Amino acid sequence: MPYAPVNGQQLYFEDTGGDGPVVVFSHGNLMNRRMWSPQVEALRGELRCVVWDERLHGRTKDDGALHTYWDSADDLLGLLDHLGVERAALVGHSQGGFLSLRAALRAPERVTALVLIDSAAVAWPQEALAQMSGISEGFRANGPDAVAPVLLDILLGKPEIHEEWLRVWHEEPRERLADAVAVLMGVDDVFARLGQIGQPTLIVHGEADQPVPLPLGQMLRDNLPGATDLIVVPGAGHTPSLTHPDQVNGPLTAFLHQHA
Repeated sequence: MPYAPVNGQQLYFEDTGGDGPVVVFSHGNLMNRRMWSPQVEALRGELRCVVWDERLHGRTKDDGALHTYWDSADDLLGLLDHLGVERAALVGHSQGGFLSLRAALRAPERVTALVLIDSAAVAWPQEALAQMSGISEGFRANGPDAVAPVLLDILLGKPEIHEEWLRVWHEEPRERLADAVAVLMGVDDVFARLGQIGQPTLIVHGEADQPVPLPLGQMLRDNLPGATDLIVVPGAGHTPSLTHPDQVNGPLTAFLHQHA
């Protein structure tokens, strides 16, 4: 299996290969590389698509420790090193957007463009932190079934795929799920540094996103110097790239063909 030894972790990744520009997809919290299947299929053969499992997620073999999204940004940059890739476009959903923003701040010369899907640049308000604390402790004490009915609706809102992702959670130890949410709670605020990120940036946001409401996507659009557009996906919740791929893939493909 393809593992990259990076920063003391073994990062699992999949790479479509080819000679096209490189695009690295970073998934959201409690998801994994498989959430990007609709996008990889749409771009296969045109762009070199790399998906990976972040720490505390999927097949990645990590030390189990809590970490920051700066650590995750360093993981992504280390993955590029492992692949021998100098520069790449970064597509990130939610926490994948958090780490992509930080990678652009850490090593701007290595990032050709950004796509931020239902992501943000600010820390969580207290109300959101209280909700996430309950989710984390629910995973730790009682496992996925304790939180799934509410959480799957918040994250996806598409009942026909809920069971698939519940199975993903059942494959993970309770503590790993709980700690993944704990890492999410610790995201720091980088709003004041958005002006330093000049790469072309596409913002995509679900109209009905609850965890990361639309105004946070609008804030990215208004404060990132390279923001080219904000695509609002009608009726979509937090994960439009997975639940509404037909509405996301067109603008995403057009943007990457121009800027990757």
